[in-house]
Amino acid sequence: MNNYNILVVEDEKDIALAIQAYLVNQGYNVFIGYNGIEGLEIIEKENIHLGIVDIMMPKMDGIEFTMKVREDYDFPIIMLSAKSEEIDKITGLNIGADDYVTKPFKPLELLARVNSQLRRYSKFLNMVQKDIKNENLFTIGGLELDTSTKEVNVDGNFIKTTPIEFKILTLLMKNPGRVFSADEIYEKVWKERAVNTDTIMVHVRNIREKIEMNPKDPKYLKVVWGVGYKIEKQ
Repeated sequence: MNNYNILVVEDEKDIALAIQAYLVNQGYNVFIGYNGIEGLEIIEKENIHLGIVDIMMPKMDGIEFTMKVREDYDFPIIMLSAKSEEIDKITGLNIGADDYVTKPFKPLELLARVNSQLRRYSKFLNMVQKDIKNENLFTIGGLELDTSTKEVNVDGNFIKTTPIEFKILTLLMKNPGRVFSADEIYEKVWKERAVNTDTIMVHVRNIREKIEMNPKDPKYLKVVWGVGYKIEKQ
């Protein structure tokens, strides 16, 4: 069984139900709309992974439906077209459909197209999720900070930080090699004008005690005397 949701938008009930039976038999979840408007309503309520869309339909045809979908969604769309609809088929591919199957079609051919498109889409989703994860992850040598989980690790070991320590470390790790004055750190972390920045020195010392193997000879969090603090590029 799998968790893919497939939307079938087809005005001929017999064909729609036959496609549903083939797909359910393969373990897919199937939703049916009998025109483009019904299809769009389903998309708003369900997390759809692939659409099988007829070109000729009342109220809203497959071309208009696909154009509407492509304004907000990128899941694959397979168009169903009669042989006489060659021009519509080309138009469909040009406005965002990913594949087409000509009626009458063999169930195995449609299933093969569905499986192929879902394989590609799942690779695409994995890449997107990886990019999102990478955007939240900052790594300098063995020091790793994740802004989504608010976790800090050194050489694979979890380091417990206070919220202020985490904010200071995040600021420095997002800008490796850049020196921040105590005033700058205070204003960016506390979001107010710097008055007493002695507290920064205390927080930096505490961070060092946690992330450095030898706090007196730090590898990551360095002091640039008379200027400020930085995370050393590795």
